[in-house]
Amino acid sequence: MPGILPAAVEVEGGNLVLVAIVALIGLAALAMAALFRQQVLAAGEGTPKMQAIAQAVQEGANAYLTRQFRTLAIFAAVAFFALLVLPADDWTVRIFRSVFFLIGAGFSAAIGYLGMSLAVRANLRVAAAAETEGRDPAMNIGFRTGAVVGMSTVGLGLLGASLVVIFFQDDAAHVLEGFGFGAALLAMFMRVGGGIFTKAADVGADLVGKVEQNIPEDDPRNAATIADNVGDNVGDCAGMAADLFESYAVTLVAALILGSLALGDKGLVFPLVVPAIGAITAVIGTYLCRPPPG
Repeated sequence: MPGILPAAVEVEGGNLVLVAIVALIGLAALAMAALFRQQVLAAGEGTPKMQAIAQAVQEGANAYLTRQFRTLAIFAAVAFFALLVLPADDWTVRIFRSVFFLIGAGFSAAIGYLGMSLAVRANLRVAAAAETEGRDPAMNIGFRTGAVVGMSTVGLGLLGASLVVIFFQDDAAHVLEGFGFGAALLAMFMRVGGGIFTKAADVGADLVGKVEQNIPEDDPRNAATIADNVGDNVGDCAGMAADLFESYAVTLVAALILGSLALGDKGLVFPLVVPAIGAITAVIGTYLCRPPPG
């Protein structure tokens, strides 16, 4: 019946300019993440013994994530074709819903890998700075490490969502379903898999190292201790970073879908503008944050 179906949503004029600005802010957030990462990696790496232990943790973390990504690629391929079968208005929506599922999954995996790979390097640099330079430089390195993951999460989330709104307009809500689902799927596997790995390694370090071999806790001679540190990084860093992107992405997608149904084109713009402003204030806050004296 006429008047029952909602009018087509079109983002044009000033609203389209705002969404384009949000996309540029997303790119700027990624540029800030690259800058912060460069600052972290420029710090000193400590003694050769510290570097050797850190290298063992890095190798283990990379090996774990490589194996996990090979397994997740199978699930992603199955979900890609499953989304093609689900109902949609036309095949264009079906295809790009699946394409943005892979993009969302890829963004989530990238954030997880970035968080892990930088964390295992920053751990070494924070410890070295605390030993040789003091509290404030060490805190600054640790804070910049977190800012890399935060800015990357915001940048990829805003960029992906704003591009969908620009190119798909009235069909943006349907395409965004795939984007959010991809982010959620990868985050779930990475969070749970990393958590299981770190708990298994922790138990192994305690039983074999402390009980059977009488090696003190957290001693690098115990291989399970290295594995436990690997698990901390893949679970708490890679898994948590991917989970952070998933939470950000699905919240943004939900706001865009509900906003488009309730407010039309304005509902596709406002949920993007607010987090874009938040990204700008977050960069300012990163430079203003200082540890208290004493």
